Amino acid sequence: MAARAQRAKEDPIAAYLRELEVQQRASPHTLRAYRRELGRLRDALAEDPAKDVDWTAVTSDDLRRFLSARGKDVGRRSLGRTVSVLRSFFSHLRRTGEAEQNPASGLGLPRFPHTLPRFVSEKELERVFEPPAALDATSARDRVLLELLYGSGLRASEAVGLDWRDVATADRRLHVRSGKGNKDRIVPMSRAAASALADLAQIQRTTGGDRGAATPIFRNQHGGRLSVRSVGPIVAAAMEAAGLAPVNPHALRHSCATHLLDHGADLRSIQDLLGHASLSTTQRYTHVSLAQLRSVHRRFHPRS
Repeated sequence: MAARAQRAKEDPIAAYLRELEVQQRASPHTLRAYRRELGRLRDALAEDPAKDVDWTAVTSDDLRRFLSARGKDVGRRSLGRTVSVLRSFFSHLRRTGEAEQNPASGLGLPRFPHTLPRFVSEKELERVFEPPAALDATSARDRVLLELLYGSGLRASEAVGLDWRDVATADRRLHVRSGKGNKDRIVPMSRAAASALADLAQIQRTTGGDRGAATPIFRNQHGGRLSVRSVGPIVAAAMEAAGLAPVNPHALRHSCATHLLDHGADLRSIQDLLGHASLSTTQRYTHVSLAQLRSVHRRFHPRS
C-alpha cells in the first residue's frame, strides 16, 4: 500500500519516462522527444496551470482535439509519432492502475505517402571522397566522419559517440556502443576509413591532443565531443564542395545500404550492419534498387 501511495504521488509523465529509460532502454533522444510531446499535451489539457492534469478524466475526444491542433503545426509523420506517444503513455497509465481506460487506443495513425529513402549515387560520391589537397585537424576529422557515415552506414549519433577505444584499424572494425535501442554491435570499416583514421590519429598526436582510450574521436574546436547537430553542416559543406545538392547525414547511411544491395549483398547482412531491429526496415532499400533498375531499363533497353 505504501509503495502504491508513493507511486500515486509521483508525476505520471516522469514515471513513464523512467520506465522507458530503465525497462525499454530508450535513448536520450527518444526520452527528450517524448517529454516534449507529453509536455505539450499537459499544457493543452491543463485548465489551471498551477494544478496537474487529472489523467483519469482524459477522453478520446480530448486527445483528438489535441491532435487536430497539433496537426496545424507539424506534418503527418510527426503527427503519427505523437499518436504513438499517446498510445504508449496511456497504456502505461492503465497498466500501472492510474487509469481505467486507454483513451488513445482508438486513435488512428495518419496515412503516409510512400517515399523512398534518399541516397547519393556512387558516381556523385566519388567527387565527395576525392583526396583533399592538404589535411589539418578539422579536414582530417571531417574526412573520417564522412567515411564512416557512408562506408559503415553509421547513424550520426553513433559516429560522434565513438571513442578511440572503439576502433581497431588493423582489423578494420568498429564497436558501436549504445546504438538505436541502446544496443551494441560490431561493424566493419572500409580501407579508406581505416586510412583516414590513421591520418587523424597522427595529426592529433602531432598537435598534442589527448588520444586516451576513452577520448572522443570526433571533437569540436573546444576539444569536447562533436555534437550530433554539428554533423549536418559538415555533410552539407562536403556536398557543396563537390558541387552537389545538400543532403542530411542519414542520406549517406541510405547510400551505403543501397549500394551494398546493388552490388549483391543480402538483406540480412545489411540489417546487421545498419543495426535495424526489423528486416522490414531494411527491405525499404529493395524498392530503391528496383527504382534504379527501372530507370536503367527505360534508358537502355531497345524496347523500353
